[in-house]
Amino acid sequence: MRKEEIHKLVEILKEEFPKWKAPIVSLLAYKTKSPFCTLVCALLSTRTRDETTAQVCEKFTQKVKSPQDILNMPLEELERLIYPVGFYRNKARQLKELARQLIDNYSGKVPDSLEELLKLKGVGRKVANLVLAEGYQRPAICVDTHVHRISNRLGIVKTKDPYQTEIELMKVLPVEYWRDFNKLLVAFGQTICKPTKPKCEECPVRDLCEYYKSKSL
Repeated sequence: MRKEEIHKLVEILKEEFPKWKAPIVSLLAYKTKSPFCTLVCALLSTRTRDETTAQVCEKFTQKVKSPQDILNMPLEELERLIYPVGFYRNKARQLKELARQLIDNYSGKVPDSLEELLKLKGVGRKVANLVLAEGYQRPAICVDTHVHRISNRLGIVKTKDPYQTEIELMKVLPVEYWRDFNKLLVAFGQTICKPTKPKCEECPVRDLCEYYKSKSL
């Protein structure tokens, strides 16, 4: 995909985005501007439906404001607080370890670099980049399954895994679009460009899409 097409694509998605349901982590981070909230809700959201994550994160952020709050809370109470997210017992223990790590190594603050974020319990590149982009408002591309799938489907990149997709997107995507790219493609992927049976006839960017063009031949 040519540079001018990428620009047109992103601008169209930004225009259409308000019509779609925003990813829950980005929505919460926008409301609170909290790296800690972004980090915790990103970890809770794994293998959990967005609707469930939204409910749990709302309860969680009302009661928990810092890593110390997590440490002060009995494990059983923490489990009840984050239920029914997927693997809530494992995640409760993970949050305890994460809180201790933040307090012992970072004075209770969420680190603001990719290198340090990747040292945290349970944090991979996807979550780390999300914290940088949404929590710290830094240029970063968070690549999840939606971003990996749709970037390849559109023809922006040709890659085999999310890490390759992140590296290639950093080469072709203008920096000013990095932060927004995840939430745009997640909302797009949840509503229009679904993994199976994408709604191509409803797609606002189908004329730019390699998949649609090949299907139409």
